[in-house]
Amino acid sequence: MLRPTAILRASQARTPLIKFIGKRSHPKQVDHTPQRHPASPTHELPESFANYRKKAQQHGPLGGQQTGNGSSAPRPSTSGQRAMGGPMTYGAIGGTPGSKLGPIKPKEGEYFDVSELPRRFQKKVWSDEEMDAVASGGASLW
Repeated sequence: MLRPTAILRASQARTPLIKFIGKRSHPKQVDHTPQRHPASPTHELPESFANYRKKAQQHGPLGGQQTGNGSSAPRPSTSGQRAMGGPMTYGAIGGTPGSKLGPIKPKEGEYFDVSELPRRFQKKVWSDEEMDAVASGGASLW
């Protein structure tokens, strides 16, 4: 049995669709000195990573403030108490437990789950015939 497509493909060389202009060249020297980011708000580099980490914030402080002896000082507590009774050690975000936020209700026209959608938008239940047709590739319909 002949396969003309396979024979034709085998006889032709593959040509890439991307064409690079010129010869490949790699730089002889690469400057790895730290440079400020173009979008930096201060337009300067931090003195050291440790100093940067003391000032950096990501949803609250990145670790406790360092005391003179190198140990970590406890962070100040925010308003509210932890469920077990101790003070919270969170930053401003996540400082209040979810139970104190009150009930959460969706706005008009918003739904939290697919089962809450109107019937026309819910998943349709497939019949056995439809599942057989998909599984057999349509052969069961004939």
